[in-house]
Amino acid sequence: MLVTGVAGFIGMHCAKRLLARGDTVIGVDNLSPYYSVTLKEDRLKLLAGRNFSFDKVDVANAAALKRIFAKGKPDRVLHLAAQAGVRYSLENPAAYVQANVVGFANLLECCRERPPRHLVFASSSSVYGANNKLPWSESQAVDRPLSMYAATKKSNELMAHVYSHLYGVPMTGLRYFTVYGPWGRPDMSPMLFARAILDGKPIPVFNKGEMQRDFTYVDDIVEGTIRVLDKPAPYAIYNIGNHEPVSLLDYIRALERVLGRKAKLKMKPMQPGDVKATYADTRALKAAVGFAPRTPLSAGLERFAQWFKSYYGYK
Repeated sequence: MLVTGVAGFIGMHCAKRLLARGDTVIGVDNLSPYYSVTLKEDRLKLLAGRNFSFDKVDVANAAALKRIFAKGKPDRVLHLAAQAGVRYSLENPAAYVQANVVGFANLLECCRERPPRHLVFASSSSVYGANNKLPWSESQAVDRPLSMYAATKKSNELMAHVYSHLYGVPMTGLRYFTVYGPWGRPDMSPMLFARAILDGKPIPVFNKGEMQRDFTYVDDIVEGTIRVLDKPAPYAIYNIGNHEPVSLLDYIRALERVLGRKAKLKMKPMQPGDVKATYADTRALKAAVGFAPRTPLSAGLERFAQWFKSYYGYK
């Protein structure tokens, strides 16, 4: 198995599950300083063992990526490397084009030259953009993105369709919905909010709290991703979310309960590039692989809070 973005949040968890069941994993990551490299290195320590090898490679480096494919001859490819973050894409769009478009094009060329049995790649719920018909379904048009990040993820879906059609390589895109859990990204709300609550600092609450997110626990993401990886399809796109939107204020209250502290709230306007609500229709995923995420937010946040306090040294 080749896992790109292996030092990332979802990448590490997927690689860990693959190793646990006996697969050999080739991990690739450029250890981007977009957020803490120490956190990424600590994730990699959880994967160390004889069935795991790691190469510090940027997928935007075509020659280096070709060498990985030539040496490893991967049976299946899980592509999770990307420049993440909706808001940062407004500040540095070039980083998204380089990592998410050029990098993905390089990966597709490697898959054309040395076809794996299946390529599974990370798309995003952000591709739904201005769609206001909820829940979001794979049958809806996704041609109105609201951020550069969303546009690059939609481009990945289109590029994969071309390569699947022309060269017969099975490819599946997964539209992940607001993933959270232990070892998460520091730029996402669970980490940002937990730190603010425990430090007694105010939480910025966008759109005055009138927002909803379909929070999806990382173990469910891993289960769905690996089931899809094991079941090649000529070309497919699936939502992978909890099918249960939660209001921002209810989410903050749930975090308060698991952390045992009250939050200070600072109401702010809607942010450019954001959407008011996300809500996954997961029927297609369930029909394809017999699974859809189901971890309650309260249970997932409890596990996240235990990890967060332990890792960062909070009492």
